[in-house]
Amino acid sequence: MGRVQGKTVFITGAARGQGRAQAVRLASEGADIIAVDLCEDIATNGYPLATEEDLADTVRKVEKLGRRIVARKADVRDPAGLRAAVAEGVAELGRLDAVVAQAGICPLGPDQTAQAFLDAVTVDFNGVVHAVDAALPHLSDGASIVATGSLAGLTPATTDNPANGPGGLGYSFAKRQVAAFVHDLASVLAPRRIRVNAVHPTNVNTDMLNSDLMYRTFRPDLENPSREDALPSFPATTGFGIPYVEPEDIADTVLFLVSDESRYVSGMQLRVDAAGYVKRRPQLPTF
Repeated sequence: MGRVQGKTVFITGAARGQGRAQAVRLASEGADIIAVDLCEDIATNGYPLATEEDLADTVRKVEKLGRRIVARKADVRDPAGLRAAVAEGVAELGRLDAVVAQAGICPLGPDQTAQAFLDAVTVDFNGVVHAVDAALPHLSDGASIVATGSLAGLTPATTDNPANGPGGLGYSFAKRQVAAFVHDLASVLAPRRIRVNAVHPTNVNTDMLNSDLMYRTFRPDLENPSREDALPSFPATTGFGIPYVEPEDIADTVLFLVSDESRYVSGMQLRVDAAGYVKRRPQLPTF
């Protein structure tokens, strides 16, 4: 018996990166998956987003583990589309036990317009709310809701740097709101014992980090930095001195939060940040 045997989990942003790693990890422990992804680019986002082939690859990886998966192309900015995707998944798989609101973008760049701010907020925060809204009518008592935040939502973030433009500010704003949303929603859903938690990663070894956009963010002194140029700067965000964590590290944490092992854990801001938070905030916060 796996740790989430027989559960069905709805995951946004499931075509690659953290979302795919979560789908595969949960499936390896017995879960069936409802997977959605935009599978299109967003104009203000300076690196390519996942494709339909990426989503198909997630399907293949889950099915190889002997689990069922319903995959749909859907935009987290579109509440009606998400509700339809979840309803179709539940109709086919029979239940819904958890939602992982993972989809996110980071449209950095000093030359961006206010649209970059709006795109970051509507994907990274509104998208979380829409995913929960789509899932909630199907969730039974004792279910689990997990939202992806960021270390940028808990500390004075590099994304607040004016050099990163409106999209950088929108990213950190959205992640701060995710933290607040999780805290308050946990209180609202406590009578039903539905747990609501956030996972806040540091750098993660995904396409978002491994992009020309991020290389320029970490090495603004160079006109066209490569990954090799930027890599020595990555450890500045952690206390362990490592450049990043892997998507599978986040997936292991999500597995815990979806499993019954976390049945009494709710309202948690769970950092997977290699001591990045305590490096930036060495004193305990005042509540």
